Amino acid sequence: MSTTFDLIVIGAGPGGYVAAIRAAQLGLNVACIEKEKALGGTCLRVGCIPSKALLESSELYEEAKSHFSSRGINVGKLDLDLQKMLGQKNETVTTLTRGIDGLFKKNKVTRFQGHATFQSPDKLVVRSSSGTEELAAKKYLIATGSMPATLPGVVLDGDRVITSTEALEFEKVPEKLVVIGGGAIGLEMGTVWRRLGSDVTVLEYLDRILPGMDGELAKQALKIYKAQGLKFQLGAKVTGVTVNRKNCDVHVDGADDIRCDRVLVSVGRKPNTENLGLEEVGIQTDKRGFIQVNEHYETSTPGVFAIGDVIGGAMLAHKAEEEGIACVERIVTGYGHVNYNAIPAIVYTTPEVASVGMTEEQLTEKKIEYRSGSFPFAANGRARAIGHAEGMVKILADKKTDRILGAHIIGPHAGDLIAEVAVAIEFHASSEDLARCCHAHPTLAEAVKEAALAVDKRAIHF
Repeated sequence: MSTTFDLIVIGAGPGGYVAAIRAAQLGLNVACIEKEKALGGTCLRVGCIPSKALLESSELYEEAKSHFSSRGINVGKLDLDLQKMLGQKNETVTTLTRGIDGLFKKNKVTRFQGHATFQSPDKLVVRSSSGTEELAAKKYLIATGSMPATLPGVVLDGDRVITSTEALEFEKVPEKLVVIGGGAIGLEMGTVWRRLGSDVTVLEYLDRILPGMDGELAKQALKIYKAQGLKFQLGAKVTGVTVNRKNCDVHVDGADDIRCDRVLVSVGRKPNTENLGLEEVGIQTDKRGFIQVNEHYETSTPGVFAIGDVIGGAMLAHKAEEEGIACVERIVTGYGHVNYNAIPAIVYTTPEVASVGMTEEQLTEKKIEYRSGSFPFAANGRARAIGHAEGMVKILADKKTDRILGAHIIGPHAGDLIAEVAVAIEFHASSEDLARCCHAHPTLAEAVKEAALAVDKRAIHF
């Protein structure tokens, strides 16, 4: 006899665990199934959180190595204890995964560990090392996330040819690292190991890095990354990787092979839908394997919903969270909505790159008339004071209504600064609204205000 719940959430990543907690808050009897022992999904266990720990630690290391002396701070001989650095990362992850356990208990979410497979539209089986258990629910929510994709001719072996998961656990700094893919993940991990001493080459198939980001910012970022020591080959088509005894050869169409110690493959992600039994319940997927849903996240099978990476779109933890909350609120209250124009995207390199809303390229393609205002961090007092004055803030507003359509920031703490503009877009604010808001001095946020002023060509400090 199966145990029955109001809602069963499959997957305890950012979308799944947040949806489970919100559903429980709304009075549902909720279960959450996660195949991994630790909760939090890819983001918390082997993605967002551990990578940010290493980004911060490696940045501090480089600051001490190359920049402290300019501020009169002499640290003497510097030593890298990589194992201790990795230990701090792991401790952070462990603390946060345990925190989700606590939240489940607090909100009375029943947790099952194992792999879930649908047997019918109203029943699924959870298989684990301890056996098999049947569960049933009135409604189901699939939040199984995604996994790294690869390229034809490139075989992941978990040792020499790896994904970002293994790149978080190098036992020693690779002498030479090749990163295939010039997107956020590849650039973040590439900058970590470059700062710690690796010779890093980034291969990107397109003629630019950071696809999807504002083109002007991507050009600035490329210039800055090159100055920091990253090497780039754009328009590079990787045709394969040969693993030798002690190294690898990366084959690039029309170019010489690149020999390196390790190859990080970072060419996007694919939906994690293996062995879920989707075909058993008639759930439709597109040609890339993403689950198809309607505007309320319901699949082709009534009562079965899906959110997050598994349905495509921007593969961002916070996007999955918003969808999870909107989905369960719709189920319970009849209303739930996500404003996809107000979801920020961030690249956590140094400097950070952040974006929300539409880019200039998108506005031009849609033939939307707009005005643009920019302000450089070089003219911001706080940026100068902290020694990080590279980059700029750019705000795009509708030419007729002045409504903010997008914002793009490259510079210190761009990921934090973009939140202000995301709120402005959510509330349909104009650039004038943002420009009229008093910003404390001296702060980096003043650059956002000045960019809003610049939309009307009245920036004060530039």
